[in-house]
Amino acid sequence: MSETKYTKDHEWVRAEGDVATVGITDFAQAQLGDVVFVDLPGVGRSFAAGEAIGEIESTKSVGELIAPAAGEVVEVNDEVAGDPTLVNSGAEGEGWLVKLRFTDEPELLDEAAYRELTA
Repeated sequence: MSETKYTKDHEWVRAEGDVATVGITDFAQAQLGDVVFVDLPGVGRSFAAGEAIGEIESTKSVGELIAPAAGEVVEVNDEVAGDPTLVNSGAEGEGWLVKLRFTDEPELLDEAAYRELTA
């Protein structure tokens, strides 16, 4: 498994080859509270850096899934779409949201920089 990196939008990114798995961080899911609905983009959808490509609804609020860089959606986690609570129980594991192929290099934080951001 590749090293986990983070965005300032509280997402984690793990690149394997030219595909990156993306989800929200444990910090983000804790801030959202109980996730009740996840709206994920369609496979094949192209997007720009910083574009909202999905939504995560909780009992407290709605958060957006922000694209860390331009690219294309290559896979979505259908299990999360069917059971949004997977985001709460495994945000940085089985609760991953999408797999993306970036056309630009994302600006990512290492774990220490992300922890500093959330401190």
